[in-house]
This record gives sequence, structure tokens and C-alpha cells, in this order.
Amino acid sequence: MEKLVIISQIILALSVAYVWIFRFDNIVVEFKQYGLPDVIRNVVGASKIALATLLITGIWYTDLLLYSALSMAFLMVCAQMAHFKVKNPFSKHLPSLILLILSLFIAGFYADIIH
Repeated sequence: MEKLVIISQIILALSVAYVWIFRFDNIVVEFKQYGLPDVIRNVVGASKIALATLLITGIWYTDLLLYSALSMAFLMVCAQMAHFKVKNPFSKHLPSLILLILSLFIAGFYADIIH
């Protein structure tokens, strides 16, 4: 199970990093659609990149993982709410929903809820 959690950490971290670093132009458009200011977008982006870094670092330092995964899950719930707010189709919800599930899986494992 631990290997599956590590794979989940890597997938989650790389997915977030890819979107927020290499597809940032899409993020700018989405945050304008949500009606959120640039400062919120930048704080969310910095937070997600920092959390992605902690998820990777957590491969070796597992004490970092519970709160990092829960924080990422919180941001993914916020993403879901933003998609609902602007009535996006399910296809727009799916990426953050998958990342939310991965975040909760990681947190559940390190909280000893999932064995």
C-alpha cells in the first residue's frame, strides 16, 4: 500500500506543478472566469506549488504528509466550489476532483484511516 501512496504523491505533485507552471495561461483565464483577483490566484498558485514540493519531500520525510495532503485537499475542494459557482461542465470538474481524491487517499493513509 505504501508504494501506491508514494505513486499518488508523485502524480498529485507533478500534476499540480505542471498546471501551475506550464499551463499558467489557462489558470489566468479560469481565475478571471471565477471573478477572483490576481493576488488570490498568486497565493493559491504559490501554495499549491509549495504543497506539491512538500508532497515530494514527504517521500523521505513522512511527517510532512498528513497536513500537506489535507491542505491540498482543501484547495481542491475550493476548486470544485469555483467550478460549481460558474456552472462549468463536469469535464472541467474532473481534474481537481481526481486530485482531491488522491489528496484524501494520501491523508487517509498517513492518518491511519486507510491501511
